[in-house]
Amino acid sequence: MEEPRTTAAAVDAAAAVSLPEATGSVQAAQLAQAAQTGDSAGPGRPAGGKRASLGPVALVVAGGLSVQFGAAIAVLLMPRTGALGVVSLRLALAAIVLLAVCRPALRGHSRADWGTVIAFGAVLAAMNCLFYQAADRIPLGAAVTLEVIGPLALSVIVSRRLVNLLWAGLALGGVLLLSGGGFDRLDPIGTAYALGAGAMWAAYIVFSARTGRRFPQADGLALAMAIGALLALPLGIVESGSKLLVPSTLGLALAVAVMSSVLPYTLELLALRRLPAPTFAVLMSLEPAIAATAGFLVLHQALSATDALAIALVIVASMGAVRTQIGHANPKPSRKPNPSPASEPSRRTAREAAGEETP
Repeated sequence: MEEPRTTAAAVDAAAAVSLPEATGSVQAAQLAQAAQTGDSAGPGRPAGGKRASLGPVALVVAGGLSVQFGAAIAVLLMPRTGALGVVSLRLALAAIVLLAVCRPALRGHSRADWGTVIAFGAVLAAMNCLFYQAADRIPLGAAVTLEVIGPLALSVIVSRRLVNLLWAGLALGGVLLLSGGGFDRLDPIGTAYALGAGAMWAAYIVFSARTGRRFPQADGLALAMAIGALLALPLGIVESGSKLLVPSTLGLALAVAVMSSVLPYTLELLALRRLPAPTFAVLMSLEPAIAATAGFLVLHQALSATDALAIALVIVASMGAVRTQIGHANPKPSRKPNPSPASEPSRRTAREAAGEETP
């Protein structure tokens, strides 16, 4: 996938609704956004019927397609600049675009605000560096599938429900199938990078949500992107030097920055204002399949039947963990009989006691 996105709530597929802290941050961010935009329906409750509910879903899917095909273009760019060169160019160009569009205020923020956004930027840089190192060594679909294991594992560990052991078993089966019985088929170093990117993904979820609560709109993302670029740029310069300044390379890198950062972050920010975080999380579970498709169409990385089955198992495990956690967090309300007319006087009395007018 290349890395999870979303600014106001970087709610990842498996962990967003599972980690208590992340969930609280997500909902707080959505509530804050709803208040800022005057959304009377509240976060995640479309007011316009079926068409309104499909709109945010389309935005999330479009964001997923954009980021994965952007990742495929980044792989094509790696022979010119190396993995770290791609990361540094992508983050730098994305930061320039976001800073120009958002124009975030540098004053008026507390020390805690800056600490949060700096941590977010460091996680962004680390996650991208690890993922691109993985994508340079193993197929894109495999890299994203292994990356998903990080937040999925945290989801299972944090949850105390036995049913999540089933999802963990499915995910483990998918990883074993993907490895072909041994990670030497995939390249052990690339596999380690992908798993490390997954760990950073989990950290990304928490810090992105916190940043969304502390900064308006996409200001926090723009600042974090700039910090991530400052951290990654020296690595790219050491690896590639003047190759980073070749016009054709800059053009491709700009396409990667727009497709992998600016566009998907923006689309998902808009979607999360009207889409429940659990629904978003389920949709994000499809990222490995989208990445495998992008790898096939752009990079000609064909999937075997075993690889396809492995990716499917991880997707099912991710969706299952999300749905299980949703059901645990939102139990069905008990059905109560409709109040009888005899109860109306008591309700009227209660309103009077509260100082309300009665007809």
